[in-house]
Amino acid sequence: MSGPVNAQGAGAGEEGPSPDLYPATAWVDRAGTVRLWSAEAEALLGHPAEEVCGTPAVELLTTRGDREAAPAGRDRSEAGRSWDGVFALRHRDGHEVRVALRVRPLTDREGRAGWSVSAGDAGRIEREGVDRAMMRALFEQYPTPIALLDGESRYRLLNGAAERVLGRPGNRLIGRYAGADASHADSGTIGRVLRQVRETGESVLGLPVRGRPLSGPDADRMWSLSAFRLTDPADRLLGMGQAYVDITDGYRAERRLELLTRAGAGIGATLDVARTAQELADVLVPALGDVAWVALAEAVIDGNEPPKMSGPGQWNLRRIGVAPPGEDWPTGLPAAGALPPALPNHPLLRRIGRGETILLPDLDSVIAAAEGHSELAPLFVPDRGHSAIAAPLFARGLVLGTVVVWRTRRPGPFGQEHADLLTEIASRAALGVDNARRYTREHRAAVALQQRLLPAATTDAPAAETAGFYVPAGGGAEIGGDWYDVIALPSFRVALVAGDVTGHGLPATATMGRLRTAVDTLADLELDPDELLTHLDDLVQQLQGEAPHQGDTVGAGCLYAVYDPVTCQCTLASAGHPPPVVIRPDGTVESVEVSPGPLLGVGGMPFEATTFDLEPGSVIAVYTKGVIYRDDHDPDAGLRRLTDRLARSAVLGRDLDGVGHELLRSLGEAPTRDDMALLLARTRAVAPENTATWEFPADVSVAAAARKAAAGQLAAWGLDELSFTTELVVSELVTNAVRYAGGPIGLRLIRGDVLVCEVNDPSNTQPRLRRARWSDEGGRGLFLIAQLTTRWGSRYTRSGKTIWTEQPLTADLGLLDPPP
Repeated sequence: MSGPVNAQGAGAGEEGPSPDLYPATAWVDRAGTVRLWSAEAEALLGHPAEEVCGTPAVELLTTRGDREAAPAGRDRSEAGRSWDGVFALRHRDGHEVRVALRVRPLTDREGRAGWSVSAGDAGRIEREGVDRAMMRALFEQYPTPIALLDGESRYRLLNGAAERVLGRPGNRLIGRYAGADASHADSGTIGRVLRQVRETGESVLGLPVRGRPLSGPDADRMWSLSAFRLTDPADRLLGMGQAYVDITDGYRAERRLELLTRAGAGIGATLDVARTAQELADVLVPALGDVAWVALAEAVIDGNEPPKMSGPGQWNLRRIGVAPPGEDWPTGLPAAGALPPALPNHPLLRRIGRGETILLPDLDSVIAAAEGHSELAPLFVPDRGHSAIAAPLFARGLVLGTVVVWRTRRPGPFGQEHADLLTEIASRAALGVDNARRYTREHRAAVALQQRLLPAATTDAPAAETAGFYVPAGGGAEIGGDWYDVIALPSFRVALVAGDVTGHGLPATATMGRLRTAVDTLADLELDPDELLTHLDDLVQQLQGEAPHQGDTVGAGCLYAVYDPVTCQCTLASAGHPPPVVIRPDGTVESVEVSPGPLLGVGGMPFEATTFDLEPGSVIAVYTKGVIYRDDHDPDAGLRRLTDRLARSAVLGRDLDGVGHELLRSLGEAPTRDDMALLLARTRAVAPENTATWEFPADVSVAAAARKAAAGQLAAWGLDELSFTTELVVSELVTNAVRYAGGPIGLRLIRGDVLVCEVNDPSNTQPRLRRARWSDEGGRGLFLIAQLTTRWGSRYTRSGKTIWTEQPLTADLGLLDPPP
C-alpha cells in the first residue's frame, strides 16, 4: 500500500503523533527475524508470539512493493537513522491491516543489535494528525476567543484572541480559575455555566453574556458564550472548551430596533399632551439613560402653537414628563410641572432651536456647556451626571419642546449612535405631541360648542330646582350628542328632557343642537309628550334625508317629561331611552315603568305616554345611556347600579349639584365609551290655597259670574290691584268660549310668582290674534288681552283646549317669591 517515508516526513520529530498511538512493539534482529512480540502486537494483527518469533518480519508484509522497500529501510537503520512508514500487514485471519510503524535502531556494544519496532493503527494516527493540524489552525488563525480548561475549570490553553480579550498573556493565565479572570463577562454566569457543563455533560451554546473587556473606556460588549466537555474515547473527562463570539453590533441593532418599536407603540396613543410627554420619558429610562425629562412650551400644553421666537431667551418650557418618577427622581433637580427661569441665548439652545440634537459625551463637555451660567447648572445637571443628549421635539416646522437624557449611574458615556437614536425617537414623539396638541385645540373648541348648546347647569323654578351634568366620552377624549334640558312651560309646569344622538364628534354635536332647538320649539306649542316625540321623529327622518349628502347617519333617543306642580303629576314619553329614576320623599327609590317607543328616525311607530304621581320633594333623575352602560353591556345591571347609588346618596336633604358630581364619580373612575348626561330635579308643588277653580255652563250670562268669582278670589289673595285687568281677561275669554265653543267652561286662577288665568272649553279651534278693522263689531278681545298681560297662549287637551294668560305680581304686593 505504501512504503516507508523518510525521516523528514509527516509525524517526525517532537511534533509527530503521540507515542501512545503506537502501543504494539516488536524486536527484530540484524537478520530481519522477529525475536520479541508484545501482547499489543498480537491484539493488532492476531498473531501470537509463538507463531511470529523466529520468522522473517517481511513475511508479515502483504504487498510485493512493501517487501522490496523493506531493505532500504533496514539500510537507513543500519546507518543509525530512524524511520517511519505505513505498511499493509497481514492479519492472522487473512485480511489486510494498514499499520504505521516507527523503526528505531538498537545497538549493542559492537554497535549492531537490530531494530525496535513500534506499531499502531494507521487510520487512527492519520486522524490524530489531522486533528492536531486543525487544532493548531484553530488556535492560531481563528479570531474568536477560545480557551481549553481542565476538569477544575482552570485554563490550560488559550488562543491569541482570548489573550487579547482577557488583557493578559496566556502564560500568566494558565492554571488560573476561569471564572476569577472573567473581566470580559459576568463572572457569576461563567462559573455557573462551567459547573453545569461539567456536571451534566450538556453543552451550552450561544448564551448571551454582557461583558466589559479591559480595552477601551466605552467597551460594553455582548458575547455569545458556548461551553462543552472534552472527553476521551472512554468518555472520561479531559477538560472543557470555551468559545466566545462578539455579537455586540447585532445586539445593539436589536436593542435599537426594540427601543424604536417600544417608542412607536407606547408614545402618542392617548391624544393627551401630558401623557404623551410622560410616555416618552418612560421609554427612555432605563433603556437609554438614567434620568430623562420632557419639557414643552406652555402654549403646546394648552393646545396652541408654540410662539415663533427669535431667540431661546423667550422660551417658556415646562417639564411635563420625568423619569424615573417619584422618590427615584434626583434630589434638587426640578421635577414634573416645574417652570425654569428664562433661558439664556446660549449657542447650544440656538442649535436646538434649529432642530439639532446636542451630544455632551463626557464631563468636560458638560462643564464647558455650563460655563458662564453656573447658577442654572443645578436646574439642568443631575448629581453625578457625566454625559447627556438633548434633542428638540420638532414637528411641522415647530419646536414644541425638548427631551433631555442623562447618564448618572452607568459609567459608559453617550456616543453618536445614541444621539442618532434619540433624534429618531424624538422625531416620532414630536408628531405624537403635535397630534395631541392639535386634538386638544379641536376638542376644546368642540366642548365649548357643546357647552354653549346645553342649558344652564342649575335652575330654580316654582315647579322644581334642577342640576345638570355632562361628561364627554373617554374622560374628555371625545364629545358627542348627549344633552339635557329644562324648559319652563305655562301654568308653572316644567319639561325635563334628556337625549342622545348617535355617534360622536362635531356632526353629532350639531345634530344635537338642532334637536334641542326643535324640542324647545315644540314644547312652546304645549304638545303632549307622545305627540311631541312624533313631531321630533318626523324631523329626524328629514335629517336622515340630508345625511347621505353629508356622509353621516342620524338617529337619536329622547325622553320628554312634563311635571305639573298643581296636580303633582308627571307625564312622559320615551323614544328608545332608558327610564327615569325617582327618589320619593320617604326615601324609596324606583325606576319608572315606561313603554319606550323606537329611536327617533325609525318612523311608523307610535309613542306612548305614561302618567304617574310625583309628590313634592321627590327627586327625579333623567339621564342618557352612558350613565348606565359599562363594559358589561348590561343596561339592567347598570340601572340597578344607578338605583343603588341614588338610594345611598341621601339625595333628598342635599344640594343637587354635589349629589350629581358624587354620583358620577361613584359610577367609576375609568373613562366611559359614551357621553354621560344627567339631570336631577327636586319637585315642588303649588299649594291648594294658591289655586281656585270654577265651572260654568255655556250661557251668555256666565261672563258676569266669572268676573265676580275672579274678583272675589283676588281680593282674598290681596291682589286687588290686578282685579281690573283680570276681570277684562276673564270676561273676554269666557265670552269667546260661550260664543264659539260651548260648555262646560272652566276657569282657574293660580297664584305663584305670576298670576295665571286659564279658561278651558271643549273646542279644539285655535284662537288667532288679528287686528280688527274700524268697522268690525268684534275681533278685538285677544288683541286687548295681549296688551294687558305679559304673555298668553293656548294648549290642546284630550277634551278641548285651554287658553292661558300671565300677569306679573308687583313688588309692593310682596309676592315676587313663590308661596311655600
